[in-house]
Amino acid sequence: MNIKTVMDKRPTKIDGVIHFISEKINTYEILPGGKLPSLRVLSKQLGVSISTVLEAYERMLAEHKIEVRHGSGYFVKNTPYIAIKNTTTFQNIESDPFWVAHQSLMATEASLKPCCGWLPTDWLPEAHIKKSLRELLTGPSEVLLSYSSVLGYTPLREMIAKRISDLGALMHHDQVLLTDSATQALDMICRAWLKEGDTVIVDDPCYFNFFSVINLLGINVISVPFTPHGPDVSQFLLAMKHSPKLYITNSGIHNPTGTSIGIGTAHKILKIAEEHNVLIVEDDVYSDFERVPTPRYALLSDFEQVIQISSFSKSLSASFRCGYIVAKPEYIEILAKIKIASNFNSSQLNAVLVHNTLKDAQYRRYLEYMQHRLNDARHYTVHQLKGLGIEPWVIPKSGMFLWCELPVGISANALAKSCREDHLILVAGTVFSQAKSADQFIRFNVSHCLDQRIFDLLKKHMMRLKGRLV
Repeated sequence: MNIKTVMDKRPTKIDGVIHFISEKINTYEILPGGKLPSLRVLSKQLGVSISTVLEAYERMLAEHKIEVRHGSGYFVKNTPYIAIKNTTTFQNIESDPFWVAHQSLMATEASLKPCCGWLPTDWLPEAHIKKSLRELLTGPSEVLLSYSSVLGYTPLREMIAKRISDLGALMHHDQVLLTDSATQALDMICRAWLKEGDTVIVDDPCYFNFFSVINLLGINVISVPFTPHGPDVSQFLLAMKHSPKLYITNSGIHNPTGTSIGIGTAHKILKIAEEHNVLIVEDDVYSDFERVPTPRYALLSDFEQVIQISSFSKSLSASFRCGYIVAKPEYIEILAKIKIASNFNSSQLNAVLVHNTLKDAQYRRYLEYMQHRLNDARHYTVHQLKGLGIEPWVIPKSGMFLWCELPVGISANALAKSCREDHLILVAGTVFSQAKSADQFIRFNVSHCLDQRIFDLLKKHMMRLKGRLV
């Protein structure tokens, strides 16, 4: 083994040491139970410091590849860690929300994911995030080491409150409660307002994880058809006979359709909800993708009949895991108790990172650039899909999603299953909808549809399903 070549090809000297030792273990040059070179010997052999070798060994200890015997040194583990194959199974996997989330997150870099619900990593503001990290590392030590307040990091809550106030609602930062995600926020609200056997309303179609959260809590679900202008008002009114407690929705940049509610529809839904004491939970996670703000239930009601949830995972970074709840003070008091009981605190570190990034003057320019980029991607994707006979239900003005109808005779579930063999991951409409027509629809994310291979593979598998290929 050429030591210089090994060290030069690794990103860091520590990585070089780990690779060097791992190769000796993998080729059985050092057998299980065999002793590794001492820190001093290996540092001299590889031309690195003793502290570098120590850190490399510590990392291998953490990965259960080696062990330390006090007074004797470091040894290869007699029984190395071997991952047990995942035996989790899903029923009707193309329609299973848990499987869809699992498949999207576990897919390899080689997979094409025109279905996923996030931006490509090279679209995200990496330079701004790294700048925020540097600022955090040179800031006060309590940010790195301490709990936040119960409601969360105050400067970020103040910023969120101001953003909402600028849209026309009177808002104080104590009406903002930070969480670790929008999903956690929804779970907290459901725990606070619902008990097993209660009923909630969702849109049809709707974000598939709404079903996941509701099903875990044993809650009944009524789906109301979603139109290009919002929920079907007459069907929403009919659903009131089931005495629902909550209505969970995306009003701006609806997931999966990409549409936004009309002002007239919003007022009618708010009136019905108020008359029947139904609390609206408005997921606003895609608000930064809008070029021009559209109606929100929360703003129209001044948060009287509405709790709004959101996060920064879509427009900023999925790794930050920072979400929030905005509601009137008495609701925040209830939810703060749920937060303490279930999670005690939210990540102050993530909240500071988000705040540092949002306050950067360049962030607004990044959003404008990203919105223009999405617009271009939307035009391109619509053109490519129409060439295959796949028609958008509507063409949204903002956001990343297209809700598309397949040609007659093509099943979305069958297409998704067929495409998996070529590592093309699709999300069938049945994941988002309980309607019988859902198997004719697929959600596309335009930011992940700029690779021509996607449309070539769609054509190949659609032709196969039509019987044109053997």
